[in-house]
Amino acid sequence: MLLGIDVGGTSTDGVLLHEGVLLKSVKRPNDSSDLAETIFTVLDELLDGREAGAVRRLVISTTLVTNILATGSGARTALILIPGRGLPFEYYRIAPDTYFLKGSIDFRGNITEEIDPAEVEKAVQDIRRKGIERIAVAAKFAQRNRSLEQEIARMVGRLHPGATMVLGSEVAGRMNFPRRAVTAYYSAVTAPEWGKFADRVEEAVQRRGLKAPVHILKADGGTMPLAVSRRNPVETVFSGPAASAMGAVALSRRQENAVMIDMGGTTTDIALLIDGVPLHASKGARIEGRFTHIQALALRSLALGGDSAVKGANGQAEIAAQRLGPAACLGGPAATLTDAVACHRGLAIGDMARAREKIAGEAARAGCEPDSFAAAVTEEALARLERLILEMFREWEDEPAYKVWEIVHRRRFRLDRIIGIGGAAELMVPLLAEKMGVPCMVHRLAPTANALGAAVARPTLAVSLYADTQQKRLLIDQEGIEERIADPDAFQLDDAREKAVEHLARLAAAKGMVACLHGVRVQMAEQFNMIRGYSRVGKIFQVEAQIVPGLIDEFKGVAK
Repeated sequence: MLLGIDVGGTSTDGVLLHEGVLLKSVKRPNDSSDLAETIFTVLDELLDGREAGAVRRLVISTTLVTNILATGSGARTALILIPGRGLPFEYYRIAPDTYFLKGSIDFRGNITEEIDPAEVEKAVQDIRRKGIERIAVAAKFAQRNRSLEQEIARMVGRLHPGATMVLGSEVAGRMNFPRRAVTAYYSAVTAPEWGKFADRVEEAVQRRGLKAPVHILKADGGTMPLAVSRRNPVETVFSGPAASAMGAVALSRRQENAVMIDMGGTTTDIALLIDGVPLHASKGARIEGRFTHIQALALRSLALGGDSAVKGANGQAEIAAQRLGPAACLGGPAATLTDAVACHRGLAIGDMARAREKIAGEAARAGCEPDSFAAAVTEEALARLERLILEMFREWEDEPAYKVWEIVHRRRFRLDRIIGIGGAAELMVPLLAEKMGVPCMVHRLAPTANALGAAVARPTLAVSLYADTQQKRLLIDQEGIEERIADPDAFQLDDAREKAVEHLARLAAAKGMVACLHGVRVQMAEQFNMIRGYSRVGKIFQVEAQIVPGLIDEFKGVAK
């Protein structure tokens, strides 16, 4: 049996799946003060009457990290940077407590300037004096030589024992120093809270007799073991929309171009599937306007959901961003989008007399008839959704995968259908599809598709390889693995590819992901010649290999 739990904006969904058959689904309102307890409540309901030992896998998608960053509730965090030569230091001022130190590493990993211990000590003492207990350290090109970061970490351990430390070279292996610094900073901001959450999950799983591996959904639509998530919790940011996208893939099972719309109580998340595969954001996840090295899907969110309050004001119908409670027809305190659409379409949802009463009240404030008010609200919601989709198409045109599709197929990208998931999808998606002139699908499991997506998403893992034949050196970035190249003259790009895949397989074995190795793809492979005096003296290779996001092998689709 497979367990999937997804924490949304207003509620937490859970599913128990066995051989494509949904055995049980649960939806419970979130306890915003304790999301972990909500997860455990859903877990208990799913396991009620079942043998815990029969569960083979548990995947959790949680908004914990997203909430910490969105609300600014993370504790004060210091960022120590070694930018080296190049742009002015102020260009890299990411956090209020940013410290710039001497030191420099060139692009080949050679230290061209050592750090100043006295300067490091002064910075750490100032951090400690301010009462800051979380520190991120990032040096330019540290993924090629992490010794400067490690030296600072040792000094911090001596001068400020007990402080949480995150090194940029350990959380991000790709080039681009600003993105690596941002990734390290947000990892430090969220690490302690995530560690406590992981502790509680481990304890809860043991107490319930679950022997199955526990995985956490990431922003790229893949999963990672709970133990691995402790190292870089910020990879779980935006995992909710990623769960929705994987749910759409699981329900559709088609190689088609589709827009996924997950409409919940407070927000709507939108993603694009190209030939049935979610489109990835080539620049990584963006947090507070800053790009990171977190691999993520290309997603957009809109503050519009089935529980969005609607009101009449200034002679017109308005849809508010806030949620005051559930729909009036379901016992809520105010008129909502659900009430308006139900009245407009003549649907029977809960107490329709109460829904009509609330809509009539708002219509009176707008100075129009209830039917006109409900129609205006519905049209405004549809217009917002269509506008966002068209905006996203313009943004997606810059993504490499989108351009490649058009080149390969020799025609403009065409939308095949809209896939609706989430509690409010059945209300809005058919109307939106009709408005845009495309087919749609709202599966019977749409209300819990996000939890389904989490349950069947496969693990992902990536390695970045850097090889310098002149230095006879091969490095697996982020993992800190270094090897000597035995025959540098004979070492070619194909050898670099093979080495990257070989190391990926080793890491996968160490992290219990061997079953997913058939999903390995070399994402990037580049060669640069080193020239001195008109002659080639060596070659530099950069290769990225990844177990790409997808569905676990045992999932063959949901039973009809």
